[in-house]
Amino acid sequence: QVQLVESGGGLVQAGGSLRLSCAASGNIFRIRTMGWYRQAPGKQRELVATITSGASTNYADSVKGRFTISRENGKNTVYLQMNSLKPEDTSVYYCTWVEYNYWGQGTQVTVSS
Repeated sequence: QVQLVESGGGLVQAGGSLRLSCAASGNIFRIRTMGWYRQAPGKQRELVATITSGASTNYADSVKGRFTISRENGKNTVYLQMNSLKPEDTSVYYCTWVEYNYWGQGTQVTVSS
């Protein structure tokens, strides 16, 4: 059994910042790729960013230059630093262990204009 628990969401004004965290626990032997996805009401879930155990990163074009993904391998934790937030970033943000398709419960991020 694997659990991914997100934290750090909330309400912020446009231009502000938030930092999301996701801690993985349970039957973990090696997590290669972790990532963040988001889903707004009425829309499909979309990629935000991913990071490998070797720290290779990939970002959606919409967040490049504003969001930064990082991880602490020893703690099986991944972070998403979100700066210059826009109202269109409002979504539920989900953490995932990509290779095994494990997902967290999601954390709400709301950006007011």
